[in-house]
Amino acid sequence: MKDTIKSLKIKDLSPYPANPFQLRDDPELEASIRDYGLISPLLVRPKEGGGFEIISGHRRAAACEKAGLEAAPAVVRDLDDTAAVIALVDSNLHREYVLPSEKAFAYKMKLDALKHQGVACGQDGHKSRDEVAEGESGRQVQRYIRLTELPPPILQMVDEGKIALGPAVELSYLAEKEQQDLLETMQSEDRTPNLSQAQRLRRLSSEGNLDMDAIFGILTEEKPNQREQVRFPAAKLKGFFPKSYTPKQMEDTILKLLGEWQRKRERSREAER
Repeated sequence: MKDTIKSLKIKDLSPYPANPFQLRDDPELEASIRDYGLISPLLVRPKEGGGFEIISGHRRAAACEKAGLEAAPAVVRDLDDTAAVIALVDSNLHREYVLPSEKAFAYKMKLDALKHQGVACGQDGHKSRDEVAEGESGRQVQRYIRLTELPPPILQMVDEGKIALGPAVELSYLAEKEQQDLLETMQSEDRTPNLSQAQRLRRLSSEGNLDMDAIFGILTEEKPNQREQVRFPAAKLKGFFPKSYTPKQMEDTILKLLGEWQRKRERSREAER
């Protein structure tokens, strides 16, 4: 079937269910569409039972709806699931900014689609990774795909720039329980690992020696430019507090008790004089 361009009602369009790219508001695009209409057509495929599924143009379709358009031009193409995934990923990777998490799941989807097509088998798997993204090596593609092994809260830290790609890749090799312990420690201590620390965490994990104390020790180790501090693992302190207590509540309670202890000591000294 040849491509055809049709004017389709917005209400008849539905998003691709496994779209790895986040839908963000784009006021400039919305204003342009309001003034000039949609210049670049959407890419859609017919849905079983009626309507159309958006393959490329989720952001444009949303902007059309916000601009008050009832219909939008679209290329209607008959695509199977594999071809749809490849088209969706390729049409979005050229965007000015793509989050690490978006690249991770997009690369994984496309690599799986290429394998499904029979492109990859045995040693050819390396070649297929090279074909996933223009301008990025197969090795770099695989590093991004490793991010899909991270729990969502840690992956969000990568998207926010709190954890760099290199350390994030190393953390992806930790067991699920170890990742949860790491997340808890990062949140309670407000620290994230650099590459060297992440590599040590991974090594201890592979040796079966990574526990909460080891995680705490690595994350809170003194740096040359840091003042000496006294820290306790949150896991050890939680046994003394109600389960509902936050780290801030625990800190406030400890400081309050230390203040009372200090006042008792001062009263004791005065009584001895």
